Amino acid sequence: MSTLTSIVRRETGASEDDIAWLHRLVADWQLLADMSFSDVVMWVRTPGGEFVAAAHVRPSSSGTLFYRDIVGQSIRDDWRAAVSDAFDRRSIVDSVDYGGSPMRETRIRAVPVRRRAKPGSPDLLDAPLAIITRHSNMGHARIPSRQELAFRELANEVFEMIQGGDFPDETAPIGPRRGAPRAADGLIRLDEAGTVTFATPNALSALNRMGFADELEGRSLAQVTTDLLDEESEIDDAMPLVVMGRAPWRTDIEARGVTLTLRTIVLRRDGERVGAIVLCRDVTEMRVREQTLITKDATIREIHHRVKNNLQTVAALLRIQARRTHSQEAKEALVNAERRVASIAVVHDTLSTGLSQSVDFDEVFDRTIPLTSEVASVNNVRVRTERIGSFGVLPSGYATPLALALTELVTNAVEHGLPGIEDGRVTIEAMRSNDELVVQVVDNGKGLPAGTAGSGLGTQIVKTLITGELSGAIDWADGDEGGTVVTVTIPLQYLDRDDNDD
Repeated sequence: MSTLTSIVRRETGASEDDIAWLHRLVADWQLLADMSFSDVVMWVRTPGGEFVAAAHVRPSSSGTLFYRDIVGQSIRDDWRAAVSDAFDRRSIVDSVDYGGSPMRETRIRAVPVRRRAKPGSPDLLDAPLAIITRHSNMGHARIPSRQELAFRELANEVFEMIQGGDFPDETAPIGPRRGAPRAADGLIRLDEAGTVTFATPNALSALNRMGFADELEGRSLAQVTTDLLDEESEIDDAMPLVVMGRAPWRTDIEARGVTLTLRTIVLRRDGERVGAIVLCRDVTEMRVREQTLITKDATIREIHHRVKNNLQTVAALLRIQARRTHSQEAKEALVNAERRVASIAVVHDTLSTGLSQSVDFDEVFDRTIPLTSEVASVNNVRVRTERIGSFGVLPSGYATPLALALTELVTNAVEHGLPGIEDGRVTIEAMRSNDELVVQVVDNGKGLPAGTAGSGLGTQIVKTLITGELSGAIDWADGDEGGTVVTVTIPLQYLDRDDNDD
């Protein structure tokens, strides 16, 4: 399905500021659909005067009139006159679509989407950015409840704010502070002074769970919430402005073990504040789950930290033993074992400092490469190592075996390919795409003996890690200008799943 951005760009050539404004509106318009009990459609006008649907939202408070997606379609003839009139007059236009029968009567409200020329300016851009239509099914007439009447009145006020360039609010934050709660979670209407003039049963029930037992209407919401808070409660700096209806922010209040999220939408008329909508939701269970996840993350990081410490202790013991042994063969075996343990410790050290189970492998690799310096010193080899390209972020399941395998490859190059070479070089080049990670380890040494890879312990470790642990492939070849080129290819088709699990 076409996105809002692609449709607007293709059909209108609107500016990035205009597209951003439409996105801010769409981010909040589920509230419009729910409060008006109607489908809401956004239409953009093409240079030829045609209107194309760019976005559509269905109400969660009632049934939809559109069971098939209409995004990307041209406007129906029955709606064209109202939408064109609203665009030309820059004002709200109401009409009725009987659909061939009074029982299928649909009331349509066409609202021009206006934006101010500059933030805080009273002047509006000349042409509407789009037209939004509200489609309300009136075929089944009934007596509306007080809540339905209040919701429809609020929806109409917001539609008028859209026409006046006051909604979405330019001062409202974007990101996690927008969107939820929804109208069905709990809604409170405040007048200009911050006094409650209407509250839904869900909003009242949420406050009752926090200890409020009186009638809410006619009370100051700021006073009510202040009375509910404990003396030791932490108060968000935004809370006073939110509960007084003065700022379009979101805040949490806690009392009696209950956490309530409040979000304010400031109501304006001709740019002046006339009241506010306060949406509220009991998020106690959600906060408990979040705290549980935070605790688990901290526990996992502590485990990685302790594993790293234990591995470093093992590496230190191997280093001490290597220095005390008199057998050169045993000394080399102990040095290699120490290096392998230390390279694994680097991965756990990186994981212990992050908030996820993925690591920046460039950082890990740059920390493991110096471990080969001791191998070089044992073999009296001078070597320079260089990394080209980026490995990117990898899950821990990839990072540990890859770090160990690459360390082995570099060590093999230093230990077997570079002795006797005056200016030894090892280049590690990483080439990553969406499908695979290709790493080449190139040295300027003596090349492969007899043209084939060896069968030592290091080579066996590398083969096991690359082909077994990472389901990859590895190839040894002589370089065009001497030396050895080792190519490691690792498929990445499972990375998205691993990242989502983190």
